[in-house]
Amino acid sequence: MKYLDSPKQIMLRNAETLVLRRPSKKDARDMLDYLGIVGGESDNLLFGAEGLKLTIEQEIEYIGRMNSDENSLMVLSFVGDTLVSIAQISASDKERIAHNAEVAISVRKSYWRLGIGEAVMRELISYAKHHKNISIVSLGVRAVNHGAKKLYEKMGFEQVGVHKDFFNVDGKFFDEILMDMHIGSQE
Repeated sequence: MKYLDSPKQIMLRNAETLVLRRPSKKDARDMLDYLGIVGGESDNLLFGAEGLKLTIEQEIEYIGRMNSDENSLMVLSFVGDTLVSIAQISASDKERIAHNAEVAISVRKSYWRLGIGEAVMRELISYAKHHKNISIVSLGVRAVNHGAKKLYEKMGFEQVGVHKDFFNVDGKFFDEILMDMHIGSQE
């Protein structure tokens, strides 16, 4: 049985139910629409309102790869029928760096501050802790995204470095804060 094979329900701060689950191929259109929405709502992502410029076929192929990869987990989060978050954790299959995993997360702006980011991060960290190889979880956050940085610190991430001028948003440059969480040592 794969991690998060069955949907998981979590009560949010506003008493709505958040449902976390793996994506299926039928989610491709909603995922692409969601990425365009969140890209247009925030400058904290690696893309803007144009989304990732993928076709539905490319997104379906990506979902298939993520679901079959033993070193990755993609989580979709819904409130009712509304896709409110997409997140993933991925580790390399290369032996020398297989203990490292990277996290990416986004939450629809109208659902910020309800506990979704924390709930999803807990799920990704739990996956990492149950994975036989992962001992370091890494992420990057735009330096001016203080809310996300505070959440990551609360979850146990520590700043380990800075990419100077990493983000270029409309001709203005912003640093990226690099953060790691050590979840255990490998033998």
